Amino acid sequence: MSEAAVMPRGNAVAVVAAADANGTARPDGRNRRAAETRRKIIEAAKAMITETSTAPTVVAVARRADVSVRSVFQHFGDVESLFVTVMDAIRQDIVVPPPTLNTRPLADRVDSVVQGLAEVFDKIVPLRVAAGQFVGHPALIERGQAFKLELRESTFEAFAPEFANLGEQAREELADAIGAALSLDAWIVLRRRDNLSFERAAAVWRMTLTALLAHRFASVAAE
Repeated sequence: MSEAAVMPRGNAVAVVAAADANGTARPDGRNRRAAETRRKIIEAAKAMITETSTAPTVVAVARRADVSVRSVFQHFGDVESLFVTVMDAIRQDIVVPPPTLNTRPLADRVDSVVQGLAEVFDKIVPLRVAAGQFVGHPALIERGQAFKLELRESTFEAFAPEFANLGEQAREELADAIGAALSLDAWIVLRRRDNLSFERAAAVWRMTLTALLAHRFASVAAE
C-alpha cells in the first residue's frame, strides 16, 4: 500500500515538506522539474476554481495541467491537500488594500472599508463557494477563523475614534454586527443569490455599515 493511501486526508502537503526537510531532497534537476510540475498543478486548479466555483477532481486538474494523475497524487496526496494549497496561493495573489486611516471623516472611512472588503471578497467568492465541498476540514476552518479575526481587527482600527466612546460590551456587539453584515457569506448572497452588480452590492453595504454605526452611537448618546 502506498504512503498516499494510508496518509491522513488533507495532510499530504505537510508530510512531503517534512520529508524534504529531513534531507531527502532530489538533485537540482529533478527539483526544478518537480517544482514546475507542482506550479502547473496549482495554476490549473486555481483557473478551474475561478471558472467553475467548484473544487476540481484530480483527474480534471491533471488533464488541465498536462501532467499525469500520479504526479498530482505524488505532490499532494489527496484533493483536500491540493485545495488547501490552492486556497493559500489565491490568497497570496490578492492585494489587500492598505488600512483605512482613522483620522479621515467617517463617511470616507465607511466608503474605504466597504470598497476594500468588496474588492477582496469578489475575488475569492469562487474559492469560498468551492470550499463548501470540504465543510469541516480543519485547515479551512483555521484559515477562515484567522481571516475573520483579521477583518475584525481592521474594523476596530478603521473606526477607532468611534469605538473609543463605547464600553467594552458595546464595542464587541458592534464589531459582531459589522462582522456579520459585511461577511464573505453576506457578499455571496448579494452577488450570487440576489445577482446584484458589484456597485449595487457595495452600495447596500455602505448603507448597512452607516446604519449600524449610527444606531449604536445614537443608543449610547441616549443612555
